[in-house]
Amino acid sequence: MSGLAEVAEAVRTGRLDPVVLVEEALRRAEESQHLNAVVHLDADGARKAAAEHPRTGALAGVPVLVKEIIEVEGLPYRCGSAAMDGIARRDAEVVARLRAAGAIVIGLSHTHEFAYGCTGTSNRVGPCRNPHDPTRMTGGSSSGAGAAVAAGIVPLAIGTDTAGSVRIPAALCGVVGFKPSYGTLPADGVFPLAQSLDHVGVLTTTVDDAAYAVAALTGSTANQPVVEELGVVVNEEYLDLTPDVEAAWTHAIRRLPTVDVRLPDWAESFHTAADLQGPEAAANHAGRATDRYQPDVRERLRDAAAVPRYRYDAARTKAAEITKTMTDLLHQVDAVITPTVLTPAPPIDAIDDPDGARVVRAQLLTNTRLANLTRHPAITIPIPTPGLPVGLQVIARDNDQALAAADLISSRLEV
Repeated sequence: MSGLAEVAEAVRTGRLDPVVLVEEALRRAEESQHLNAVVHLDADGARKAAAEHPRTGALAGVPVLVKEIIEVEGLPYRCGSAAMDGIARRDAEVVARLRAAGAIVIGLSHTHEFAYGCTGTSNRVGPCRNPHDPTRMTGGSSSGAGAAVAAGIVPLAIGTDTAGSVRIPAALCGVVGFKPSYGTLPADGVFPLAQSLDHVGVLTTTVDDAAYAVAALTGSTANQPVVEELGVVVNEEYLDLTPDVEAAWTHAIRRLPTVDVRLPDWAESFHTAADLQGPEAAANHAGRATDRYQPDVRERLRDAAAVPRYRYDAARTKAAEITKTMTDLLHQVDAVITPTVLTPAPPIDAIDDPDGARVVRAQLLTNTRLANLTRHPAITIPIPTPGLPVGLQVIARDNDQALAAADLISSRLEV
């Protein structure tokens, strides 16, 4: 399939029938059921929308999946949980924008329950599986989005990102995941995890498609700023890489114009974000019957509720300080790059024991949390590797700068 812009243009000019696009997406979804990426396929609704499509809009005829914590009118609203069994009564704002741009929602994608997990293994219907090796995890919490785009089910999926939930599955599945700056895409109609950190993002196969999708959903016109110098992270915590990731990372940065930079103290940033996320998540689930939640999510909420108010208040103050430090740094270089995740996709059964689960979570979350805390845009792109996918993360001062840097890197690495 061509890029989003080309597909939409072909639909608008009558050279491509949205019915054909939808039927192809539905067929691929059926063929990929073993991945568990799609938790609800709205075949009848998608076919009706395609048949009646006015052939207009920036995303005319483009099949899309929406993460199941985002409301889509008339479709199940379960957030991956056995504790919820409702039907959405409205479209979330981002879904309304998708429809206004001409996209066709074909269904809902898998999430780690309530988006409160980075592995994509805890859901009422079981784990999501990586298209590159179904015994391995996709990462989360936008697990189905990453798997569906990687498997070619859809060229665009909508996810959310509170601590890395767009970028982690994108990196592990070998696609592009873009978390624009805070508030770029509206969170109205999205089940909240932690409002201070929640972002809505997109997963696509290319940087160009990510830029085009965000522009289509915001009505913005992307600029192409010049990118001359990339700051490459030297903090040791960001570089505790497995051999496969280290090899891909080292090969990549040798081909890029880089200067060493040190990011804000890792431990301080990581724990500040955690102390913001925990109390907000606990408040969002207060009064809910959690006995039917997945065990790991229940445990995480218990820990979250134990964070005292003084730590939350201190985290808000510290977040502002870290954000200023990061903003100042991002005005000294055109963007900062890090490995997205420290490891390729771990086996799903790696989380079967508590110690294994802790190791996996640390490997997945270590490098992504900072950009949620500071609310800067961050995008992950796949980089060359002979094995399982590896991602490179770009953090920048604004959306255009992030996309321009990612585009430069992709062209230099011929990804």
